[in-house]
Amino acid sequence: MKAVTIVGARPQFIKAAPVSRELRRTLTEVLVHTGQHYDENMSSVFFEELGIPEPEYSLGIGSGSHGAQTGAMLVGIEKVLLTEKPDWVLVYGDTNSTLAGVLAAAKLHVPVAHVEAGLRSFNRRMPEEINRVLTDHISSLLFCPSRVAVQNLAAEGIVRGVHDVGDVMVDALAYASGQARQRSDILDRLGLSENNYLLATVHRAENTDDSERLLNIMQAFARIDEPIVFPVHPRTRKTLERHSSEIPHSASLIQIEPQGYIDMVQLEAAARMILTDSGGIQKEAYWLGVPCITLRDETEWVETVTAGWNRLVGAKASLIVEAVRSFKPPQDHPLLYGDGKTAWRIASLVAEGL
Repeated sequence: MKAVTIVGARPQFIKAAPVSRELRRTLTEVLVHTGQHYDENMSSVFFEELGIPEPEYSLGIGSGSHGAQTGAMLVGIEKVLLTEKPDWVLVYGDTNSTLAGVLAAAKLHVPVAHVEAGLRSFNRRMPEEINRVLTDHISSLLFCPSRVAVQNLAAEGIVRGVHDVGDVMVDALAYASGQARQRSDILDRLGLSENNYLLATVHRAENTDDSERLLNIMQAFARIDEPIVFPVHPRTRKTLERHSSEIPHSASLIQIEPQGYIDMVQLEAAARMILTDSGGIQKEAYWLGVPCITLRDETEWVETVTAGWNRLVGAKASLIVEAVRSFKPPQDHPLLYGDGKTAWRIASLVAEGL
């Protein structure tokens, strides 16, 4: 049996790493990198750190508008599928790479397995939400990270091929945490000590493409009197450069380049608090026991909010500053999203074709 795995963005590299290790024990996997994240800090360093095999195909699509990028990926992925003739196509998450992969497979009648199925923000203005919904309605195997995700699919009439397997990022984080403790020196390099700084990430289009929202977030950062480590996503940097004259100076803001996964996990684990619009980092903050403030108006990971460890504040400066000063999670920290055996479950179900 042969499976083609399609990835293109750093969260997908993280999710694919443990699944690829399990898949290759029992079947042939062909890895396709679309090139959606294409610089070294956003791409190749993740393959090296996570032990992911070199992709058999690197399409090198790069950036562009949603239509242009997705269309170019469709052309490239279709050629791969016609050459490889796989039994399955695996896609991850909610990016343009995900959508292009599922559409190319569907046109060629190749069944699709979607890892991280059933997530919903219920905000159709998000490109990711459209990608999720379309992918789930096309896929034959739907690997959900939680019961809420299963319920979301059932509400849309999707019940066949649905499996609550847990979140594969639990598996990935367990591996990366051990590596970070042994290998990362990021705190020393930045002159930081544990629990004495905040970590911030901003990359979602709703924040980076809306200059008013991004400037509000930057104003909040300037009003916070603690060190804030801010790995700046390329998309975010472009918007900040266009509005540089409007951004208040902050002596406590430490802007750095995007980091590899091992160093990023170390920064997350040692932070006093995390401010982010990343879905993956919301979960990692929860698993690492670090309070999280989410710079969005809604989240797919509602369980972290219900548990009291994640607070939604949007992009209003006053709410962000107030949350940093006052937010304290409860003592309870229930187990969420699985037991670290998700990759094994996914590989087993793909191999069985269930």
